[in-house]
Amino acid sequence: MIDIKISSEPLDVSSCIAWAMSPEAGGIDVFIGTVRNMTKGKQVVRLEFDAYEGMALKEMNKIAEDLCAKWPVTKVLIHHRAGVLSVGDIPVVIVVSAAHRAAAFDACRYAIDTLKETVPIWKKEVFEDGEQWVAAHP
Repeated sequence: MIDIKISSEPLDVSSCIAWAMSPEAGGIDVFIGTVRNMTKGKQVVRLEFDAYEGMALKEMNKIAEDLCAKWPVTKVLIHHRAGVLSVGDIPVVIVVSAAHRAAAFDACRYAIDTLKETVPIWKKEVFEDGEQWVAAHP
């Protein structure tokens, strides 16, 4: 099962984890991305995420399908925010459940790494003294 979403509303981590629960799953791996307060020594005021939603959803679904083909996972959830986020807000939640922990860990890491490389969601960092669009990669 796959659950993919882009939302302008806050992401509900508890609901995401609850969705991934399954009697077949012996492990659930969760990645929660948060807006940090500093980037390269500069104070972050907020982040702004802009998505090409139709293409982003297709790419997110492709990631989920690919990892389902690579690992024996039970459920995959990938949710991403769009819009303006403050320090401490959650822009991305990825939850992967599997019978065994190794598959859940590996698939979850693959999901976030691939999302940052291929999904058309752009991030603008707004600082106290300016702003810049940044690449998805660290």
